[in-house]
Amino acid sequence: MALALLPVPLLLAAAPAAFAGGGTRRWGRGRGENQRADAQAAKDAAAAAFYELDTAQRDLRISIETITAVDPSPAARKAAADFTGLGHRIDEVSHAYITAVDSHDLDRDDLDAGAAGRARTDLARAKDELVRVKADLDRFGRSLGPLLATAETQLARLAPAVERARQALRAAGEALEAVRSSGLTADDLAARLAALGPELTRLNQGAGQHGVQETLQRADRVLRQAEAVRVEAEGLPEKAAEVDKRLVSLRTRAQALTTRAAGVEPVLSELRRRYSAACWQDLQQVPEEAAHAVAQAEEKLREARTARDEQRWPDALARLSTVRALLNTTDEAVSAAGDRLRRLDEVSFDHSKEVERTRFAIRDAQRLAMAGRNTPDPRHAGPLDDAVARLDRAVAGLEGRHPDWWAFLTETEAVRGTVTRVVREIRDDRGAAGR
Repeated sequence: MALALLPVPLLLAAAPAAFAGGGTRRWGRGRGENQRADAQAAKDAAAAAFYELDTAQRDLRISIETITAVDPSPAARKAAADFTGLGHRIDEVSHAYITAVDSHDLDRDDLDAGAAGRARTDLARAKDELVRVKADLDRFGRSLGPLLATAETQLARLAPAVERARQALRAAGEALEAVRSSGLTADDLAARLAALGPELTRLNQGAGQHGVQETLQRADRVLRQAEAVRVEAEGLPEKAAEVDKRLVSLRTRAQALTTRAAGVEPVLSELRRRYSAACWQDLQQVPEEAAHAVAQAEEKLREARTARDEQRWPDALARLSTVRALLNTTDEAVSAAGDRLRRLDEVSFDHSKEVERTRFAIRDAQRLAMAGRNTPDPRHAGPLDDAVARLDRAVAGLEGRHPDWWAFLTETEAVRGTVTRVVREIRDDRGAAGR
């Protein structure tokens, strides 16, 4: 009977042991799986943080490259240096993340809870560092706003500026072709346009090779120079017509002046006969000087004609300007002789008009000097009193058999000049006081 009853207690004794053992193993697998899942979640979170940081760094690198390509300022250089420093930090936390990932194989069948927990801790720490550096990178990116806006504005100008330069070159070439088809060679303009060829090549190579700022400056320079060539080419037919017109006009004038200069000698003879030497001796060389000046003008006209035929427009215009200056000077000298005789005849016949004209100017200035004052300002009274004395002396100098009428005229003119200066000073002083 005892043997029959033995298996029951053994079964009862074995059953709790079996329950306890099985329960412990099932609980262990569940906890290990949870730890593995937590570690995997930490790994996924770290991977997401790593991806976000890498993406942000790539985007920001484009911004930095945009800024440094356009902006050579100290602020731009500092931004590039700061980005490099952040890059070193990113490398460090990225290395730590990769090390954490490589150190823990979460797919191992024998991964225990402790190993899974350590993996979760390491990966969570790596993720936190990645997130922290990403936040610093985001703050740095926001600080680049003004620099990036300026750089993008410059870049937005680049393509239109280059295209405008190309269009200007095309327009200059078309204008030059049209001029040449009319028979004008325009060799100098063609050379200037050809010199822009290498610049166009550099523009076509782009900002990637030469930089944004340099490309913008080159585009502006090409635009201005090509536009100048176009304008000059379009104006060349008109310039040629103007040169032709001036050649004819100045030649006609030189011929007329030759005729007029021949009439100076009779005028000088009349001056010598009727007036003292002081009235005409400064005009003695007028006929000879006029003939020499006209001969010079005619020589320059021939040179201008040659330059025009060879289409050397600057040379032609320069010589025509010289001709005009020579003829102007000669015309004044020739006119001076006849004018001298006329004025001397008028004043010798009746000098009272000249005297009265000068006295009137003095009295008018004196009234202005006294206006609103009891006594005149010495700065004004002195020159006006001296003007009165000078006029009296000039009139007294007319006494005698052969008065120097020309000295009289030049002195009265000088007196009126002094009076005019005093009047201007009075009005300037009062105008300043009124302000």
